[in-house]
Amino acid sequence: MSASPIPHRRDWLSILARSAPDRLAQLLPDLPDHALLRTPETGTVMVQGRIGATGAPFNVGEMTVTRCALRLPCGTQGHGHVQGRSHAHARRAAAMDALMQTDPDAHAPLIAALRDDAQAARDTRAAKAAATRVEFFTLQRGEDA
Repeated sequence: MSASPIPHRRDWLSILARSAPDRLAQLLPDLPDHALLRTPETGTVMVQGRIGATGAPFNVGEMTVTRCALRLPCGTQGHGHVQGRSHAHARRAAAMDALMQTDPDAHAPLIAALRDDAQAARDTRAAKAAATRVEFFTLQRGEDA
């Protein structure tokens, strides 16, 4: 089963939300003409977790997020919600959301680059964790058998 080259909107919004601000600025250095519907603003959201990923939800704590909404001259609206306090990052994510809605073929490679960066970071983190892995074993004593 092959993945579609153009992700669904929820997927690219997730990728944009977790992207590194510097990397997004590198991939989208110039913002298109736009009107702000909601200026970038910073707040907090409650993060929930589940024990074993299936249990009842519980509150882990709060996380700082910044959101922004804008409209391109063609009327397409873009929304950006990003981790942290970077107003420029939220604005750039909203612009990328709007651009993906207007011309996904042209901008899908940018989202793919961000997705590849995130996968590389996960692989690096997993390799570091694997390097600290300890194998435990037990020996059965003959007289206990």
